[in-house]
Amino acid sequence: MKGLGTDEDAIIDIVAKRSIFQRQEILIAYKSTIGRDLIGDLKSELSGNFEKVIIGLMTSITLYDVQELKRAMKGAGTDEGCLIEILASRSSEEIQRINETYHRQYGTTLEKDIVSDTSSMFRRVLVSLATGNRDQGNYVDEGLAQQDAQCLYEAGEKKWGTNEGQFLTILCSRNRSHLLKVFDEYRKIAKKDITESIKSEMSGDLEDALLAVVKCIRNKHAYFAERLYGSMKGLGTDDDTLIRVMVSRCEIDMLDIRHEFKTMYGKSLYSFIQGDTSGDYKKVLLLLCGGED
Repeated sequence: MKGLGTDEDAIIDIVAKRSIFQRQEILIAYKSTIGRDLIGDLKSELSGNFEKVIIGLMTSITLYDVQELKRAMKGAGTDEGCLIEILASRSSEEIQRINETYHRQYGTTLEKDIVSDTSSMFRRVLVSLATGNRDQGNYVDEGLAQQDAQCLYEAGEKKWGTNEGQFLTILCSRNRSHLLKVFDEYRKIAKKDITESIKSEMSGDLEDALLAVVKCIRNKHAYFAERLYGSMKGLGTDDDTLIRVMVSRCEIDMLDIRHEFKTMYGKSLYSFIQGDTSGDYKKVLLLLCGGED
């Protein structure tokens, strides 16, 4: 970064080929040997989407989620997709860490910000997910699973109008194994998949949030593959989503996401990124992707 111009390739080489743990160590070593803040220096040298990727990679995992949540609610308008994606896909432990870090970072709670930025049933779903209070066990109560499926059926398909609260209670608090059983039972009762019912009974952000919850319970990798596909399909690119998923998952489950992407869309994630991005931004994303399938 010294002097005129920037050696982007060197930056990509160092940042994208190290683990998150190593990058945190580089941050500290940079400050102790050079006496400057590396993130500050990178921000002044880089710009645009490429900068967002590099800064994202240099940020610890929890803090990155926290900053994305804050960005989603800052200023006019809300990035509902970002709020849904993070809150529906992170584990209870991750959500607890996000809450602690959010409070430390901004002096206010995540819940307060969600409440002031969203409304009605959608707000209630996000607040519920943000407590990180889902049952973490694996126990399946067969009787309760049938009862839950019946409750969901009666709250939606069976009657005129929808009791959304019932969906929230069951989908946001039960453990994963139990819910998979509930979804099976639901299909038997309603003769259709729970996702079809959510689509026909709800709309807008609430529909998106509950669908995300169901998808993450079933197959989180497929959910992220779908988010990536959605960010690049058609004209234009939703760079915020593309960057967030690539940066936040690159060391967790990128291989699984790539596999699901290929299975679902018949083309590799690599080829999609190649066709949708350019320059240093493309170079770094392809490195995070890891390879052609």
